[in-house]
Amino acid sequence: MSRAPARRDAEGRFLNPDGGPSGQPLGQVWRMMREGSGTPWPREVRDPPQPPAAEPPPGHAAVTFVGHSTFLIRIAGGPTLLTDPVWSERCSPFTFLGPRRARAPGLALEALPPLDAVLVSHNHYDHMDVATLRKLRGPRIITGLDNAPILARNSIPGAEELDWWGEAQVGAATVIYIPARHFSARGIRDRGHSLWGGFAIRTPAGSILFAGDTAYGGHLAEVGTELGPFGIGLIPIGAYEPRWFMRAVHMNPEEAVRARADLQVRTAVAMHFGTFKLTQEGIEEPPRALAAAREAAGLDAGDFVVPRFGETLLLPL
Repeated sequence: MSRAPARRDAEGRFLNPDGGPSGQPLGQVWRMMREGSGTPWPREVRDPPQPPAAEPPPGHAAVTFVGHSTFLIRIAGGPTLLTDPVWSERCSPFTFLGPRRARAPGLALEALPPLDAVLVSHNHYDHMDVATLRKLRGPRIITGLDNAPILARNSIPGAEELDWWGEAQVGAATVIYIPARHFSARGIRDRGHSLWGGFAIRTPAGSILFAGDTAYGGHLAEVGTELGPFGIGLIPIGAYEPRWFMRAVHMNPEEAVRARADLQVRTAVAMHFGTFKLTQEGIEEPPRALAAAREAAGLDAGDFVVPRFGETLLLPL
């Protein structure tokens, strides 16, 4: 059924849009860990500095890629939004252990303009970084169901929660929380206790999609049908190997190209790559695989853009 709210199982855990459980069984997690970390990443990648972000002209948005799934989105006429802000050195419950940045943030935290809202897709540490959210000093936060208590326990009160298809007004834009095929957890005992999703941002000039973390599935075409077309779509391309495990939670680049079509996105922008080593593929593999998938689909480079870290794209809505 179109625009169905999120469902829970008998134990109160959220289910995926197709009714399936969230994530993979714990035994499969241990199996993947036994396989090893795959292709090594460099300790540090230094990207060339990018020009200062220009103001978007009417009918456009300025989209700045900070890294991973963090984007500064400035829409002509407002609002100014920030997605899944992570400026910490590690995406982990620990400051001394866990995935470490291979690249510095493409924009300094102090360089952020005033924000109208922060969009937090779900509670994984590479998307909900409480250390960064505390440093933002209290902007409006919009997220999924049952994420506000997590933030409140970390001295970040007042987050607004949405169910799938729920709406919040931010200036002239309507922000809609959309389904994703993924899972939530910040420990081993809270899997599925809070909701995961992405965001559609509808403005008088056009719409932007932020897909969040998602595997490929029929929910993407439903979002495209219900809310598309989108002038701009931020779509994940990384953290996908090994496929036997990751296909349940993350798309690979070939699936991301299919998702662009399903979602009715004109200009797709790649995200969720090249920042934190979360899975087995090499650091350069997602952009390479995306280029091959784009060519196989008959798309131009401008149809699915791989942004440079810190780059601001001025794109029509």
